[in-house]
Amino acid sequence: MPHDFLADIPADVRRRAAQVALAVFDVDGTLTDGRLWYGADGRETKVFHAHDGLGIKRLMANGIEVAFITARVSHALAERAGDLGVAHLYQGQSDKRACLNALLDALSLQPQQAAFVGDDLPDLSPMRVVGLAVAVANAHPWVAGQAHWQTRQPGGYGAAREVCDMLLAAHGKSASEYERFS
Repeated sequence: MPHDFLADIPADVRRRAAQVALAVFDVDGTLTDGRLWYGADGRETKVFHAHDGLGIKRLMANGIEVAFITARVSHALAERAGDLGVAHLYQGQSDKRACLNALLDALSLQPQQAAFVGDDLPDLSPMRVVGLAVAVANAHPWVAGQAHWQTRQPGGYGAAREVCDMLLAAHGKSASEYERFS
C-alpha cells in the first residue's frame, strides 16, 4: 500500500493542489540548499538532490508542466534542467512575477492552475498570484507566512520532492506511480 502523501495536508491545500497544471520552482534555496559554491576558475557550481529530480520527472510524465524561475544565471542549472527535460527555464529574472505571468499566458493557464515553490523575499510576489504557494521548511518567515503550505524538508534536501509527491497524490496518481516502480 503506497504512503498517503495527503494524510497531513489540509483540505484547502489538497483542493488547490488538485488544480495545479504548472509547478514553478525557485532555484537557490529551494532546489539547492542556498549556498553558492565557486571553483578556482570562478565558475559557480550547485548541488541538486536526486530525489527532487525524480519527483520533477514524475510530475512531467503525469502531465504537470514544470518551470524553474531564478534571478541568478548558472551553467550548472542549465545542465540540470536539460538532464531533467525541463523546457521552461528562466534565468536572470529580476521580476519573477512578470516571468510567471508571461509563462501562464504562453501556456494558456490561469494563475490558480499554478504552484510556486520558494524560500526568500524575491519569491513573495509570484507566490501571491498562484493558486498554491509553497515555502520550503527553511524559508524566510515572510515567505513562510505567505505560503498555503510549507514542506518538512529544507531547500536542497528533498523539499521539491515533497511538493511533487503531494501534487501527484492530489491528482490521484500515487497508486499508479507506486505500481510503476513496484
